[in-house]
Amino acid sequence: MPEPAYVLSAENLEGFARALIRAAGVPPEAAALTARSLVSANLRGVDSHGVHLLLFYLEQIERREIDPLGEGRVVSEMGGCLLYDGGNALGQVVADRCSDHGVRLTREHGLSLVVARESNHFGAAAFWAQKYSAQGLIGAVFCNASPIVPPWQGKEGRVGTNPICMSAPGGAERPFLLDMATTTVAANRIFKAMVNGQTQIPPGWAMDADGVPTTDTRTAYEGLISPLGGYKGSGLALMVEILCGVLGGGAMATQVGGLRFRGRPFRASQCFLGIDIERFLPLREFQARMDWLIREIKNTPPAKGYTEVLVAGEPEWRAEERRRREGIPLEAGTWNGLLAFADRWGIAPPAPHERVETA
Repeated sequence: MPEPAYVLSAENLEGFARALIRAAGVPPEAAALTARSLVSANLRGVDSHGVHLLLFYLEQIERREIDPLGEGRVVSEMGGCLLYDGGNALGQVVADRCSDHGVRLTREHGLSLVVARESNHFGAAAFWAQKYSAQGLIGAVFCNASPIVPPWQGKEGRVGTNPICMSAPGGAERPFLLDMATTTVAANRIFKAMVNGQTQIPPGWAMDADGVPTTDTRTAYEGLISPLGGYKGSGLALMVEILCGVLGGGAMATQVGGLRFRGRPFRASQCFLGIDIERFLPLREFQARMDWLIREIKNTPPAKGYTEVLVAGEPEWRAEERRRREGIPLEAGTWNGLLAFADRWGIAPPAPHERVETA
């Protein structure tokens, strides 16, 4: 049976999320930033990185596995390179500081690389890459994650979903925005299915503890995530691990914790790359070339069974336009989990404006 969803406006959902984070002891500015980043993912239809993550964040804060007051610090800065120690602060706080430094250094040097260590989950990488493209720069963001992905031909987790993200400004067309895990799907899609009582997931998403493919949600939750494209996904995941954990002197592979790892800090590492387009050609020329490229791709005749060709980011832009009009749906498990925290702290939740059925 389809799972019921409760629909809220982006404004009401963000306000509710902000109040919950504040109640956990997070300062106002950091709470607002975290809520905004999560609701931004929900708006784009990336619910795996939306407010459902609060169920994990709030538990981590309560257990003191995250420092709710932390901000981190700059360890070193040389030319366009900066190393940041997150000090176990909220991942959004660390990412915000690092991307701000990254934009500054990109303007100064043409290229910048900022690496953070000792951080936490920072939501969707797209939120941070877009901080660069909004300034007329190219931004690329990477991070390592919980070791729940086996290397190709292995049956024990060694690396994370280790996402790769890039955002480049467009002109008349939308910015190019690629945000992908190096696994078949983001782990949070499986976590979200588990929280919301979905018993089955699609084939190819995950494996059991012996490395055998499974479609059972609980088995997948307790098992392993499948690398994207076999050995190719494993290679990309290791590339991200090198750029983040190895280069930054932070936790690597099995040293990294995670949202499901209780009793120890996450210790995530993140990497932010900036490119100043104006060092190569005028921004307007770049934007015109991007528009041409995007249109050339979209003008490809669609294959049988399809009505159009899409580019990276386009499904999410469409989802955002729709959800700004119609509201953001939350599945029952997520909504009830948030209500439990609200009841504990005496926070009045916003009333969902309608109830619908989701596939």
